[in-house]
Amino acid sequence: MSHMILIAEDDPDIRALLELYLKSSGYQVQTAANGIQALEILRRQKIDLALLDIMMPEMDGYTLTREIRSFSSIPILFLTAKDQDCEKILGLDLGADGYLTKPFNPLEVVAHVRSALRRFYQLGGAASSAHSAKVLCLGPLRLDLGRMTLEKDGTPIDLTATEFKILAQMMEHPGRVFTKSQLYESIGSGYCESDDKTMMVHISNLREKIEGDSKSPRYIQTVRGLGYKIEYIP
Repeated sequence: MSHMILIAEDDPDIRALLELYLKSSGYQVQTAANGIQALEILRRQKIDLALLDIMMPEMDGYTLTREIRSFSSIPILFLTAKDQDCEKILGLDLGADGYLTKPFNPLEVVAHVRSALRRFYQLGGAASSAHSAKVLCLGPLRLDLGRMTLEKDGTPIDLTATEFKILAQMMEHPGRVFTKSQLYESIGSGYCESDDKTMMVHISNLREKIEGDSKSPRYIQTVRGLGYKIEYIP
């Protein structure tokens, strides 16, 4: 059975164009003209990925993302005319998995959808429903991929969906150096040089949450000129 994609977009032309390309790529599609309609669809049927416009009537994309993350961990990709770093950071911190700026190539959107779905199921989206969740451990850290939870010395630590995916990618390969572009791939998002600051914010937020002293990290290490790696320094 093919994946079901929700398109929440108030522009009927963009909505119809994306629906056409996604269906021609083998996906099932549901559409909504505003955030309220989108939320009703998400609550009554199984949706595998949501494409959300930010500036929608009745409920904007940011508010809708907060609502979705209260009951679902499905991939969320933003479709927006906004291209400021602060807007991207806000969306990603709320739990979005990627950001596509208008105008966009519909084929690029399809590629992002495919990538986000693949990574979601690789990280345990499918495994959890099959009761085969994987747990990653590094020193006192315990990351449950199925339940999407993190504990340190038994104490739960709240992560955004984006932070969880970045940490999962690194804990899968302790000691391996990841470039910023590779970490962006782990959250199903495209990368360009202007996104460097956004990734730095995510890493900084992760350090604040898991490190005893974020200025002297014992887990996430910066490798100058290359990227980041994770290892436990007792």
